[in-house]
Parts: sequence; C-alpha cells; structure tokens
Amino acid sequence: MTTRHEGHGLRSRLRDVPGVRAASSYRREWLVKDLVAGVVLTTLLVPQGMAYAELAGLPAITGLYTTILCLLAYAVFGPSRILVLGPDSSLGPMIAATVLPLVATGGDPARAVALGSMLAIMVAAIMILASVAKLGFIADLISKPTMIGYMNGLALTILIGQLPKLLGFKVEADSLIGEAVGFVRGLAAGEAVPAAAAVGCGGIALILLLQRFLPKVPAVLVMVVLAIAVATALDLGAHGVGLVGELPEGFPPFTLPGIRLSDVGPLLGGAVGIALVSLADTISNASAFAARTGQEVRGNQEMAGVGAANLAAGLFQGFPVSTSGSRTAVAERAGARSQLTGVVGALLIVLMLVLAPGLFRDLPQPALAAVVITASLSLADIPGAIRLWRQRRADFLLCVAAFLGVALLGVLTGIAVAVALSVLNVFRRVWWPYHTLLGRVQGLEGYHDLRSYPRAGQLPGLVIYRFDAPLIFANAKTFRDEVRRLADGDPKPSWIVVAAEPMTDVDTTAADVLEDLDEALNADGVHLVFAELKDPVRRKIERYGLTRTIDPDHFFPTVEVAVDTFRRRTGAQWAPHTPPELPEPPSGEH
Repeated sequence: MTTRHEGHGLRSRLRDVPGVRAASSYRREWLVKDLVAGVVLTTLLVPQGMAYAELAGLPAITGLYTTILCLLAYAVFGPSRILVLGPDSSLGPMIAATVLPLVATGGDPARAVALGSMLAIMVAAIMILASVAKLGFIADLISKPTMIGYMNGLALTILIGQLPKLLGFKVEADSLIGEAVGFVRGLAAGEAVPAAAAVGCGGIALILLLQRFLPKVPAVLVMVVLAIAVATALDLGAHGVGLVGELPEGFPPFTLPGIRLSDVGPLLGGAVGIALVSLADTISNASAFAARTGQEVRGNQEMAGVGAANLAAGLFQGFPVSTSGSRTAVAERAGARSQLTGVVGALLIVLMLVLAPGLFRDLPQPALAAVVITASLSLADIPGAIRLWRQRRADFLLCVAAFLGVALLGVLTGIAVAVALSVLNVFRRVWWPYHTLLGRVQGLEGYHDLRSYPRAGQLPGLVIYRFDAPLIFANAKTFRDEVRRLADGDPKPSWIVVAAEPMTDVDTTAADVLEDLDEALNADGVHLVFAELKDPVRRKIERYGLTRTIDPDHFFPTVEVAVDTFRRRTGAQWAPHTPPELPEPPSGEH
C-alpha cells in the first residue's frame, strides 16, 4: 500500500511539471507546424546566439551552448507554450559589465566563461527563490518611464560599443564616453578596415531593408549567408577582416564553474540586476503572447522556468538568458504551437556542432556586430520618450534620468538608478499628492474639483478639501500645512470638511499630527470634519484614540451628509463664489 501510494504521489508530481503536462495534451496536428517553426527559428538562433555571446564579452560558441540548454530546460519547466528563451541583447552589456572587470585585460577566456556560467547559476537561484516566495510583483519596481529611459541608454551603449567592431578595430574603454572617444580617435588614426566597414555597414543596411519591405524573409539569416559567401569568395580574412573561425565540435560539456571567493560579491550584485531585468522581460513578453493565444500568465511559474533555463545554461558553459520577444514572434509567425519548436531548434544546433562545426568559420566579425546593432535599435523607444514629454513632464524627467544613469554610470548602476527612481517617484507622489477644494456644480451630482469648475457653488464658512493619498509619515505635515492655510483664509471657515474617500490609511505619525492639528484648530474656532472615511481607516483612528480629540460627531458617511448637517446648523445658502487660492498641484501634474 505504501509503495502504491508513493508511486501515485510521484506520478502526481510529474504531472505538475509543465513539460509533462504539455506533452500529455499535445495534439498530433501540431507536429508539422512545430517542426517547420523549429527550423525557421534555428536560422535566427545561431547568428544571434553567437553575436550576443560576443556582446557579453564571451566566446561565440558559448552563445550556442547557452541557446541549446536554455531551450531544452524551458521546454520542461516553462509554462508558456511558445515563449522562446536565449541570449539577449539587453542582458549582454550587463553580463560584460559584471564579468570583464574580474578578468584582467587579455586574461584567460576560460575564466571569463566560468564567471559567466556562475553568473547564470546565481541568476537561476534568485529566480527560483523568488518563484517559491511568490515575488513576481518585484518586476513592477521598474516603471514604464524608467524602463524606456533604461532601454534607450542600453541601446546607445550597445551601439557605441559595437561601432569599432563594425569597422574592424578595437577600443579598450570601460565607459560609454571612453568608448565614444576611443572610436573617434581610432577613426582619426585610420584604424578602420575598409573591407570590414563594407561588410558591417552593408549588413546593417540589408537587415533593415529586409525587415522594412520583406518582413517575412529571415533578414538576419540572409545577411549572414551573404556575408559568409562574400568573405569566402574575396578572402576577406587576408584583408584584415576578423572571422569567427572554427567552432568546437560536439555537445556542450557539463562543467561546474570554478571561481574565486573574491568574485562572489561582484557576481551577486550583477546577478540581482540581471534577474530583475530578465523578470521584467519575462512577465511583459509572457503577458503579450498569452493574450494572443488565450493562455493565462503564471508569473511565479515563469520565474521558475526561466530559473531552470539559467541553471541548465550555467552548468554547460553558458551565461544568463531571458525571454526574447523577437524570437518568440518569429516562432509564432512560423506556426509554433508548443515548446517542441524550441526543442527542434536546440537539436538542430547540436547537429550543426557535431556534423558541421566549420559552417560559420568564415563568418565576418563585422556581420555579428551588424546583428547586435540592429537588435539594439529595436531596444530603443524614442517615440515613447517623446510621448512622455507631451503627456507628463515628470515621467519624462524620470526617463531622462534613467537614460543618463545607464549612459554615464554604466548598465549595472543604470538598472539600480532606474529602480531607485521608480521607487522615489512613488514616494514623491505620496509625499506631495494631488489635493484640491471641492464645490457644488449646478446640474451635476456630487462635489467637484474647483480647478475644473472655478465658479462652483460654495457655502460661507465651509471648505471641502480632498487629499488624494493615504495619510502617512511622509505627507502628514503637508496635509497639516494645507489645512492650516485654509483655516487662516479670508473669510475664515468654521468647518473644514475633508473628503477622505482617497485616504486608504492613517499611520501613527499622521495620527499624532492630526491630534495636534485638531487641538490647534479648535482653539481657533475651526472644526476639522471627515466625510467618506473608509471603515478600516476609521477603526484605526479609534484605536489610536483620536476620537478623544476629534468629536465623534464630526465623522460623516458622505460629503452630502456633512454639508446638509452644516447647513441645518448654520442656515448657510449656496452661492457662486470665486474660490480661495487653490493648493498647488504636484510638480509635473499640470
């Protein structure tokens, strides 16, 4: 009985594995479409994998190892039917910024590979732990404006960094400005190789033209094939053009990366930033493609799937990976129905390494630079930044600050700046929220913003004030100062009704401020009145003991009831009234 029960439990756990569940529900009619899509996808996976490996400062072959293992692992542990993982242009500079400072100039490539692999394992651990702790919401730490600025800065960083390679020479620098200066000096010194420049610039032009006018044609594959043909026919290697060379033969070897104890800290810092960007990419891509296919997004399972993909890559000389919107779109257009598409792509790359490792021997390095540069252009969102300028200046400034953080401080510091700015922006909105006065508008129910209706009706002696935020330590003094300013108005009000529906919380610091404020107002003959306060917040106020100071009769269920009570007690009549000076809206809100 025990054995049978254990066997049933094992089968149940196996059915919970996304890959097993997908295999059990696989439809025979999907097979041909998945096979064709896998072949089409492979034509993109190989050149991009090699290009993004070199973008990360690692040998081209590691990009293929990474692609193979992450596709196989995600097929087993990833919940999405068609999401494609692999080396990514947005992660490449972050990997390079983490790994290369730990490798001395001209250092051992094997050490760089080991560091990249350990980085992938650390990213895997972070993603899997975040999945277990259900921390998918962390992706929301990067707001859209800061993400636009970050990606624009990343695109510029990639572009500048790849220009020397595109023209056939090298620049040794560790910052965007240093790379730009080195590139200009190299050009001025005549270091550019004409044949390399022709291949690289021609490759960019060809990819962009095909993507623009023949979007169904695999532009990257066409460019790579033509570049290899031209390099072979004209013997470009003898004319100073760098070539990829012979790739190692065979399946990626299982390797436990060996690193120094002093490497752990820098690698961990980079892993956190990479995991955050990868998580944001994964959730956004999964949401976009799930909406098209009718699937539900399971954020925590996606994190586990991406974590498994990174773990597999790290154990086979790979580096950190993320989801790819462009490769997923290619797979979708090619008819992909399941993760079998990615498995087919991985197996085809293995066959290439086993049977034809010299296939890309004559591929020019400037052609790989062209692949990376065109990918970087897709990262940039200039129209998005312009839209922010037109719609909301505060968000545009956040976008610019994130851009400058990446461009001037580096990609790893830039992601920290982006997250910090997003969090600070939330804090800013809570610290100085939108607040206004309300009045009655003829023909409209309720009470309305005097900024929109400056001639709204007012009751002499009554001010209706709305504060659109929870009342906490950060903004309690702002609230106090505005209420005092209203109480000192001319004519002086006898009631200040706080339309408190937006107040979702009152903390202990704010409670102390309210107590002092109410005592000061009472001494001046002004009563602080609350309307539409939520029941949980009202209970907190009672628990704080504030009703000892604030009259319990000064809490009303609605603004209308508070106003009617005031009218009955004072006999005040409605009249059009030029409102007092309104509180200033938060910066960037007008």
